[in-house]
Amino acid sequence: MAQAVNVNFRMDADLKKSMEQACSELGMSMTTAFTIFAKKVSREKRIPFDVCVDPFYSEQNMHYLEKIVRDVAQGKAHFAEHELLEADD
Repeated sequence: MAQAVNVNFRMDADLKKSMEQACSELGMSMTTAFTIFAKKVSREKRIPFDVCVDPFYSEQNMHYLEKIVRDVAQGKAHFAEHELLEADD
């Protein structure tokens, strides 16, 4: 087995805590998770998941959501309960 080396990088404290929790729930350490990631990248020569922008956080959608919040605050929008709709398969 090759000699192990340390890899250091900076990460937001809240993100680190959240990842540690997720890894713990999966029964592994962050080191194990990063090692799995590194092995998969090395083997497949690609990032092993899609790297894209979530359309929910697009500028257009954020403006739309901000408008809805303003409308609710100003009493212009009203919400009503309704029966759940069944999706057609």
